[in-house]
Amino acid sequence: MTALSHHRSGTGPPLVLIHGIGSRWQLWEPVLPLLRSRFDVVALDLPGFGASPSTGAVDVGALADAVTRFAAGAFPDAARFHVAGSSLGGGVALELGRRGVARSVTAFAPIGFWGPFSRRWCQAAVTGARVLGRVARPALPALASTAAGRIALFGVFFGHPARLDPAVCLADVDALVAAPAFTAARAAFAGHRFAGPGTLDRIPVTVAWGTRDAILPAFQARRAAAALPHARHVRLAGCGHLPFSDDPASCAALIRTT
Repeated sequence: MTALSHHRSGTGPPLVLIHGIGSRWQLWEPVLPLLRSRFDVVALDLPGFGASPSTGAVDVGALADAVTRFAAGAFPDAARFHVAGSSLGGGVALELGRRGVARSVTAFAPIGFWGPFSRRWCQAAVTGARVLGRVARPALPALASTAAGRIALFGVFFGHPARLDPAVCLADVDALVAAPAFTAARAAFAGHRFAGPGTLDRIPVTVAWGTRDAILPAFQARRAAAALPHARHVRLAGCGHLPFSDDPASCAALIRTT
């Protein structure tokens, strides 16, 4: 099994949860209690993120390879597994579905449906967040301790940043700043566009976008719907780019029903 840091809980069919660029498995903590009664859930850290070591290339194809190897070791008796992914992880999840590795795919604001301008905006936004986290780190505890501070700092990623736990916010910032694979993964965005459905039209697929997503805006949802006409396409009202703390019940329900 590929050595990836992960959290495992629950019983049932295997389900792998994949975070986005600069994030970590803890992104999924709001939905885990709603999934582990139905699934054997593994939330993992991609190579070079969270507590997982860097292992080489971190483009979507290479990350899909790493997840496939990990799942083969984690679920030796399962030919395929369910998968859900966020942003970069959504792109990886769709790639696993294209390859016929996944039993179902739930992709939250997946990368790959952008044009040149919107892709550069995404790269600039995540880079800006990382630079801000590094430069302003001494002031962040005080800022994150107030609802107004969390709105100012994290509003571009969340629909309801005031609800966030300040300690989790700071840990997420530290993970973003420290991620050794960040720069390579961000650069690899330039070479990634959704490559077509492959076997995605043979499995259940849900693609979900927050109505307050400021990182991958609504027109990319329309492109996804055109590229994947057999999938279920959902808008999550009031949710941002990272909807799991905004509306954990709806996010978990999408995964369960997919």
